Amino acid sequence: MTGLQGRTVVITGASRGIGRAIAIRAARDGANVVIAAKTADDTQQKLKGTIFDVASEVLAAGGQPLPLEVDVRDAERCQWMAEQAAEHFGGIDVLVNNAGAIQLTPLESTPPKRFDLLMSVNVRASYVCSHACLPWLKQSTNAHIINMAPPIRLEPEWIAGCTAYTMSKYGMSLLTLGLAGELRSYGIGVHSLWPKTLIATAAVERLGGDAMVRRSRKPDIVADAFHLIATSPPQELTGSLLIDEDVLRHHGVTDFSAYAHDPEQALMTDLYVGDWAKSGR
Repeated sequence: MTGLQGRTVVITGASRGIGRAIAIRAARDGANVVIAAKTADDTQQKLKGTIFDVASEVLAAGGQPLPLEVDVRDAERCQWMAEQAAEHFGGIDVLVNNAGAIQLTPLESTPPKRFDLLMSVNVRASYVCSHACLPWLKQSTNAHIINMAPPIRLEPEWIAGCTAYTMSKYGMSLLTLGLAGELRSYGIGVHSLWPKTLIATAAVERLGGDAMVRRSRKPDIVADAFHLIATSPPQELTGSLLIDEDVLRHHGVTDFSAYAHDPEQALMTDLYVGDWAKSGR
Protein backbone atom coordinates (compact mmCIF):
# COMPACT_ATOMS: atom_id res chain seq x y z
CA MET A 1 0.00 0.00 0.00
CA THR A 2 1.08 3.57 -0.67
CA GLY A 3 -1.79 5.45 0.93
CA LEU A 4 -4.99 5.38 2.91
CA GLN A 5 -7.37 6.32 0.10
CA GLY A 6 -10.85 5.01 0.90
CA ARG A 7 -9.73 3.27 4.08
CA THR A 8 -11.35 3.92 7.45
CA VAL A 9 -9.24 5.20 10.33
CA VAL A 10 -10.72 5.45 13.84
CA ILE A 11 -8.85 7.86 16.13
CA THR A 12 -9.64 8.41 19.79
CA GLY A 13 -8.74 11.70 21.45
CA ALA A 14 -8.88 13.29 18.01
CA SER A 15 -10.21 16.77 18.84
CA ARG A 16 -6.76 18.32 19.34
CA GLY A 17 -3.02 17.68 19.51
CA ILE A 18 -1.56 14.47 18.13
CA GLY A 19 -4.98 12.95 17.39
CA ARG A 20 -5.97 15.96 15.30
CA ALA A 21 -2.66 15.83 13.38
CA ILE A 22 -3.13 12.13 12.62
CA ALA A 23 -6.68 12.78 11.42
CA ILE A 24 -5.54 15.49 9.02
CA ARG A 25 -2.61 13.37 7.76
CA ALA A 26 -4.96 10.48 7.00
CA ALA A 27 -7.37 12.88 5.29
CA ARG A 28 -4.64 14.04 2.90
CA ASP A 29 -4.75 10.52 1.43
CA GLY A 30 -8.53 10.63 1.06
CA ALA A 31 -9.19 8.40 4.07
CA ASN A 32 -12.45 8.04 5.95
CA VAL A 33 -11.65 9.49 9.37
CA VAL A 34 -13.62 8.80 12.53
CA ILE A 35 -12.92 11.68 14.92
CA ALA A 36 -13.75 10.30 18.36
CA ALA A 37 -13.37 12.53 21.42
CA LYS A 38 -15.30 13.95 24.36
CA THR A 39 -15.38 17.56 23.20
CA ALA A 40 -18.33 18.49 21.02
CA ASP A 41 -18.64 22.01 22.49
CA ASP A 42 -15.66 23.94 23.85
CA THR A 43 -17.38 27.21 24.74
CA GLN A 44 -17.06 26.52 28.47
CA GLN A 45 -13.59 24.99 28.27
CA LYS A 46 -10.11 26.47 28.47
CA LEU A 47 -8.79 24.00 25.92
CA LYS A 48 -10.16 24.74 22.47
CA GLY A 49 -10.85 22.22 19.74
CA THR A 50 -13.89 20.05 19.08
CA ILE A 51 -14.68 16.98 17.01
CA PHE A 52 -16.57 19.25 14.61
CA ASP A 53 -13.61 21.61 14.18
CA VAL A 54 -11.42 18.67 13.20
CA ALA A 55 -14.15 17.27 10.95
CA SER A 56 -14.04 20.53 8.97
CA GLU A 57 -10.26 20.29 8.70
CA VAL A 58 -10.46 16.65 7.59
CA LEU A 59 -12.95 17.55 4.88
CA ALA A 60 -10.78 20.46 3.69
CA ALA A 61 -7.75 18.13 3.54
CA GLY A 62 -9.56 15.69 1.26
CA GLY A 63 -10.93 13.12 3.70
CA GLN A 64 -14.40 12.01 4.69
CA PRO A 65 -15.06 12.81 8.37
CA LEU A 66 -17.33 11.22 10.93
CA PRO A 67 -17.24 13.17 14.23
CA LEU A 68 -18.42 11.10 17.20
CA GLU A 69 -18.75 12.28 20.78
CA VAL A 70 -17.13 9.50 22.79
CA ASP A 71 -15.87 9.20 26.35
CA VAL A 72 -13.52 6.23 26.11
CA ARG A 73 -14.18 5.36 29.75
CA ASP A 74 -17.64 4.20 28.64
CA ALA A 75 -17.37 0.72 27.12
CA GLU A 76 -20.87 0.89 25.63
CA ARG A 77 -20.03 4.18 23.94
CA CYS A 78 -16.85 2.66 22.50
CA GLN A 79 -18.89 -0.21 21.08
CA TRP A 80 -21.30 2.34 19.60
CA MET A 81 -18.33 4.16 18.07
CA ALA A 82 -17.14 1.03 16.30
CA GLU A 83 -20.62 0.21 15.05
CA GLN A 84 -21.19 3.75 13.79
CA ALA A 85 -17.83 3.76 11.99
CA ALA A 86 -18.51 0.44 10.30
CA GLU A 87 -22.08 1.32 9.37
CA HIS A 88 -21.13 4.72 7.96
CA PHE A 89 -18.03 3.69 6.02
CA GLY A 90 -18.51 -0.04 5.51
CA GLY A 91 -15.71 -1.27 7.76
CA ILE A 92 -12.68 -0.35 9.89
CA ASP A 93 -9.07 -0.62 8.75
CA VAL A 94 -7.03 1.26 11.36
CA LEU A 95 -7.60 2.00 15.05
CA VAL A 96 -5.43 4.60 16.76
CA ASN A 97 -5.70 4.47 20.55
CA ASN A 98 -4.59 8.04 21.19
CA ALA A 99 -6.90 9.29 23.97
CA GLY A 100 -4.92 9.74 27.15
CA ALA A 101 -4.80 11.08 30.67
CA ILE A 102 -1.57 12.32 32.23
CA GLN A 103 -0.34 13.00 35.75
CA LEU A 104 3.39 12.94 36.47
CA THR A 105 3.24 12.66 40.24
CA PRO A 106 4.56 10.19 42.84
CA LEU A 107 2.46 7.95 45.08
CA GLU A 108 1.92 10.57 47.80
CA SER A 109 0.50 13.05 45.31
CA THR A 110 -1.60 10.61 43.29
CA PRO A 111 -4.84 9.67 45.05
CA PRO A 112 -6.63 6.44 44.11
CA LYS A 113 -9.30 8.37 42.19
CA ARG A 114 -6.62 9.80 39.90
CA PHE A 115 -4.98 6.38 39.55
CA ASP A 116 -8.32 4.98 38.42
CA LEU A 117 -8.68 7.74 35.83
CA LEU A 118 -5.21 7.05 34.39
CA MET A 119 -5.86 3.33 34.15
CA SER A 120 -9.34 3.81 32.69
CA VAL A 121 -8.47 6.36 29.99
CA ASN A 122 -5.12 4.87 29.02
CA VAL A 123 -4.90 1.10 29.25
CA ARG A 124 -8.55 0.04 29.76
CA ALA A 125 -9.89 2.24 26.96
CA SER A 126 -7.26 0.94 24.54
CA TYR A 127 -8.34 -2.61 25.34
CA VAL A 128 -12.04 -1.78 25.08
CA CYS A 129 -11.69 0.05 21.75
CA SER A 130 -9.56 -2.75 20.31
CA HIS A 131 -12.18 -5.27 21.37
CA ALA A 132 -14.99 -3.18 19.88
CA CYS A 133 -13.27 -2.69 16.51
CA LEU A 134 -11.92 -6.23 16.15
CA PRO A 135 -14.78 -7.78 14.12
CA TRP A 136 -14.26 -5.21 11.34
CA LEU A 137 -10.46 -5.16 11.58
CA LYS A 138 -10.54 -8.90 10.92
CA GLN A 139 -12.30 -8.21 7.62
CA SER A 140 -9.76 -5.62 6.46
CA THR A 141 -6.98 -6.49 4.02
CA ASN A 142 -4.55 -4.08 5.72
CA ALA A 143 -5.54 -3.78 9.36
CA HIS A 144 -3.56 -2.00 12.06
CA ILE A 145 -3.99 -1.11 15.72
CA ILE A 146 -1.64 1.67 16.80
CA ASN A 147 -1.33 2.40 20.53
CA MET A 148 0.24 5.69 21.60
CA ALA A 149 2.50 4.07 24.16
CA PRO A 150 6.22 4.12 25.05
CA PRO A 151 9.02 1.58 24.99
CA ILE A 152 9.26 -0.39 28.23
CA ARG A 153 12.22 0.14 30.54
CA LEU A 154 12.00 -1.68 33.85
CA GLU A 155 14.83 0.00 35.76
CA PRO A 156 13.36 1.93 38.74
CA GLU A 157 14.69 5.31 37.59
CA TRP A 158 12.44 5.17 34.50
CA ILE A 159 9.34 4.57 36.62
CA ALA A 160 9.83 6.28 39.97
CA GLY A 161 8.25 9.69 40.36
CA CYS A 162 5.26 8.99 38.14
CA THR A 163 4.52 5.35 38.90
CA ALA A 164 0.77 5.48 38.29
CA TYR A 165 1.09 7.14 34.89
CA THR A 166 3.88 4.81 33.83
CA MET A 167 1.85 1.76 34.86
CA SER A 168 -0.99 2.94 32.65
CA LYS A 169 1.22 3.66 29.63
CA TYR A 170 3.27 0.49 30.02
CA GLY A 171 -0.08 -1.31 30.19
CA MET A 172 -0.76 -0.03 26.69
CA SER A 173 2.66 -1.24 25.57
CA LEU A 174 1.93 -4.69 26.99
CA LEU A 175 -1.39 -4.61 25.15
CA THR A 176 0.59 -4.08 21.93
CA LEU A 177 2.80 -7.08 22.62
CA GLY A 178 -0.08 -9.33 23.62
CA LEU A 179 -2.43 -8.42 20.79
CA ALA A 180 0.36 -8.69 18.23
CA GLY A 181 0.60 -12.36 19.15
CA GLU A 182 -3.13 -12.94 19.44
CA LEU A 183 -4.13 -11.21 16.20
CA ARG A 184 -1.25 -12.29 13.98
CA SER A 185 -3.32 -15.09 12.49
CA TYR A 186 -5.93 -12.55 11.35
CA GLY A 187 -3.31 -10.48 9.56
CA ILE A 188 -3.74 -7.54 11.94
CA GLY A 189 -0.62 -5.53 12.78
CA VAL A 190 -0.43 -4.14 16.31
CA HIS A 191 2.14 -1.47 17.12
CA SER A 192 3.03 1.17 19.68
CA LEU A 193 4.17 4.63 18.62
CA TRP A 194 5.85 7.22 20.85
CA PRO A 195 7.65 10.53 20.24
CA LYS A 196 11.39 10.91 20.73
CA THR A 197 10.97 14.51 21.86
CA LEU A 198 8.27 16.46 23.62
CA ILE A 199 5.39 17.32 21.32
CA ALA A 200 3.79 20.76 21.34
CA THR A 201 0.41 19.94 22.87
CA ALA A 202 -1.81 21.39 25.56
CA ALA A 203 -0.52 18.75 27.99
CA VAL A 204 3.08 19.88 27.52
CA GLU A 205 2.06 23.52 27.92
CA ARG A 206 0.34 22.68 31.21
CA LEU A 207 3.45 20.87 32.42
CA GLY A 208 6.08 23.45 31.49
CA GLY A 209 4.47 26.48 29.93
CA ASP A 210 5.57 28.18 26.74
CA ALA A 211 9.25 27.50 27.45
CA MET A 212 8.67 23.75 27.24
CA VAL A 213 6.48 24.10 24.16
CA ARG A 214 9.29 25.95 22.37
CA ARG A 215 11.58 22.97 23.02
CA SER A 216 9.07 20.58 21.47
CA ARG A 217 8.33 19.28 18.01
CA LYS A 218 5.07 19.75 16.15
CA PRO A 219 2.52 16.90 16.27
CA ASP A 220 3.08 16.46 12.52
CA ILE A 221 6.11 14.23 13.14
CA VAL A 222 3.97 11.69 14.98
CA ALA A 223 1.33 11.93 12.26
CA ASP A 224 3.90 11.26 9.54
CA ALA A 225 5.23 8.26 11.46
CA PHE A 226 1.65 7.01 11.87
CA HIS A 227 1.15 7.23 8.13
CA LEU A 228 4.23 5.15 7.39
CA ILE A 229 3.10 2.47 9.86
CA ALA A 230 -0.52 2.40 8.70
CA THR A 231 0.49 2.04 5.05
CA SER A 232 3.03 -0.72 5.64
CA PRO A 233 2.22 -4.46 5.49
CA PRO A 234 0.63 -5.34 8.87
CA GLN A 235 3.12 -8.10 9.70
CA GLU A 236 6.19 -6.00 8.91
CA LEU A 237 6.25 -4.16 12.25
CA THR A 238 3.70 -5.98 14.38
CA GLY A 239 4.64 -6.21 18.04
CA SER A 240 7.08 -3.29 17.78
CA LEU A 241 7.33 -0.43 20.30
CA LEU A 242 8.28 2.30 17.84
CA ILE A 243 9.74 5.81 18.16
CA ASP A 244 8.53 8.40 15.64
CA GLU A 245 11.98 9.58 14.56
CA ASP A 246 13.23 6.02 14.14
CA VAL A 247 10.28 5.19 11.87
CA LEU A 248 11.02 8.20 9.68
CA ARG A 249 14.76 7.46 9.58
CA HIS A 250 14.01 3.91 8.49
CA HIS A 251 12.16 5.40 5.52
CA GLY A 252 15.03 7.69 4.57
CA VAL A 253 14.19 10.93 6.40
CA THR A 254 17.33 12.62 7.73
CA ASP A 255 16.29 16.28 8.15
CA PHE A 256 13.86 16.86 11.02
CA SER A 257 14.24 20.62 11.28
CA ALA A 258 10.81 21.33 9.80
CA TYR A 259 9.18 19.58 12.76
CA ALA A 260 10.68 21.89 15.40
CA HIS A 261 8.17 24.19 17.06
CA ASP A 262 10.92 26.75 17.54
CA PRO A 263 14.05 26.04 15.46
CA GLU A 264 16.08 28.36 17.73
CA GLN A 265 15.56 26.15 20.79
CA ALA A 266 17.25 22.88 21.75
CA LEU A 267 14.80 19.99 21.70
CA MET A 268 13.82 18.26 24.94
CA THR A 269 13.65 14.48 24.78
CA ASP A 270 10.54 12.70 26.01
CA LEU A 271 10.06 11.32 29.48
CA TYR A 272 10.55 7.69 28.39
CA VAL A 273 13.31 8.28 25.86
CA GLY A 274 15.78 10.85 27.18
CA ASP A 275 17.52 11.96 30.34
CA TRP A 276 14.56 12.94 32.52
CA ALA A 277 14.92 9.89 34.74
CA LYS A 278 18.60 10.49 35.35
CA SER A 279 17.95 14.11 36.32
CA GLY A 280 15.16 13.24 38.74
CA ARG A 281 12.53 14.55 36.29
